[in-house]
Amino acid sequence: MPDWTFPSIFRLRQKFPSHRIDDIPARIVAEFERANVRNRVRPGQTVAITAGSRGIANIVLILRTVVEILHQWGARPFIVPAMGSHGGGMVEGQRGVLHTYGITEDSVGCPIRATMDTVVVGRAPEGFDVHFDRFAYEADHVVVVNRIKPHTLFVGPIESGLMKMLLIGLGKHRGAEIYHRAAWDYSFDRIVRDVGRIVLSRCRILLGLAIVEDAYDATAHLEAVLPEAFETREPELLRLAKEWMPRLPFDHAHVLLIDQLGKDLSGSGIDTNIIGRKFNDHRAAPGEKPDIRFICVRGLSPGTHGNAIGLGLAEFCRSDILPQIDVHATRINAITSGHVSAAMVPLDYPTDREMLGQALANIGMTPPEHARLMWIADTLHLTEVECSAAYLAEAKARDDLEILTGVRPMPFGDDGNLPDMMTLRASS
Repeated sequence: MPDWTFPSIFRLRQKFPSHRIDDIPARIVAEFERANVRNRVRPGQTVAITAGSRGIANIVLILRTVVEILHQWGARPFIVPAMGSHGGGMVEGQRGVLHTYGITEDSVGCPIRATMDTVVVGRAPEGFDVHFDRFAYEADHVVVVNRIKPHTLFVGPIESGLMKMLLIGLGKHRGAEIYHRAAWDYSFDRIVRDVGRIVLSRCRILLGLAIVEDAYDATAHLEAVLPEAFETREPELLRLAKEWMPRLPFDHAHVLLIDQLGKDLSGSGIDTNIIGRKFNDHRAAPGEKPDIRFICVRGLSPGTHGNAIGLGLAEFCRSDILPQIDVHATRINAITSGHVSAAMVPLDYPTDREMLGQALANIGMTPPEHARLMWIADTLHLTEVECSAAYLAEAKARDDLEILTGVRPMPFGDDGNLPDMMTLRASS
């Protein structure tokens, strides 16, 4: 075994502005009242409510509140899994994804109706069919619930949110496959607008409930959006989401060590908006920040159910990830999204010590003990970060960072592995 050397580390806390909503149900009730759509829903009518495949904070409470409002109006709401190829592109797999987030018929108070069947509701100007979830199409109304945030692959005024849910989520596997493919030829912005307009004109969309989260992964903004305002309001909410999203504390790193990747944490497994690889898998584009030389991944999240999409963005990983991969689910996701390289396998090593040792030995002329290394739990939770001593002077000079520990060695165990970051925090 080579005589690896490693930098010493310290923990810091980032001070992000908090925008947490204290009373989520009250805010949703107020937004539904402001939207003034109650008179459009007659007693006994069915309302399909979308539930996606992302780990949205407080999603059970949000969905349950929407269900309760609709019940009070005399409607018969039900949940539809609004996700393209996730869950392996199968009904039970998509039900399983919802169950992972605690979304069950008991928890939200209404039936869950899952199908991969779609209805063709029109033909896009680009020449392909527009698909829409069959159960949602047959409902009297549809309420679109989704979080607004930057997309991990495409850039534009509209990225991930209500409009995308009309396409990718409610288009199911078949629609998602077509739209992602078309976006490479025509741009995501064009496809989301053209397809979204057809869906909005031909399907019975009652309302959208837009969710924006802050840097603490807290529900920070809830807004009822009328369907005719989806296209104009969403860019404004996207700007808010970008302003509030978390980020790494430093713009440059030789190595970024990540405890877990997963579909429940980001659509791309590792959020490319955080790691600075939105345009290239293995390097930052000119002017893109942060600029990270190597990414090392230690594990998959339990909530990803073996979907290892995003592993291809890393250069190094632990060998024990490989047998955990659901190859079918990962490949389906990669092919449907058009991001095939995101499913490729990096160099793997049996222990954290060897993985990091190899990475640090190849960063250039900087000695490993002086490397700029950041260690995070995942790309969703960035309040606390372990950083190498090379960042200490800068951290001390910044008001937005609080140093939580002294400098100490990397805590490798006798087996050559590190504890997870959350465990290390508890013991620091």
